[in-house]
Amino acid sequence: MTPPDRKRRFEVIYVANYADILAYVRRRTDSPDDAADALAETFTTAWRRLDDIPEGRDARLWLFGVARRVLANGRRAESRRGELVERLGRELAAWAELDRPGVVLPGVREAFARLSPDDREILALVGWEGLGSDEVATVLGCSRGAARLRLHRARKRLARELRAAGVDVAAIGLRAMELAKGAI
Repeated sequence: MTPPDRKRRFEVIYVANYADILAYVRRRTDSPDDAADALAETFTTAWRRLDDIPEGRDARLWLFGVARRVLANGRRAESRRGELVERLGRELAAWAELDRPGVVLPGVREAFARLSPDDREILALVGWEGLGSDEVATVLGCSRGAARLRLHRARKRLARELRAAGVDVAAIGLRAMELAKGAI
């Protein structure tokens, strides 16, 4: 089918079925915005799969099927978002607990802040994001060896800053292990 023919066929299908598909998704969504999103996704799929749409009245039924799957995917995504929000809430509560005075040893935050942005980033990627050497290398756009070297140097500079601030580096390691086990 030539591009003008594809466009004309899509327009015919769109005009003939728009109101029915809009009513279908509107009755099954909680807001006009959700309905508009589902409608847009349905017709985007129709455009991409124009050659799969049956002729005549069967096109309407095909579009109902697409809209039904779009709505189901949206419900699953919403469920996953809800679970993510709950998990993030628990994690943020845990971080807030760690941020209490006395939990983080005095001087640690300041020592970390005195590091260069590059050192802070690589330490954060490993410590906070839990990335390994290969993953850090990918994020930083360097070789695994270069990432390991940068991490090693950043750790040495952090240890030096911590010592300069009078922080017992061994105590930080012990405190981090206790926190990880839930002892504190």
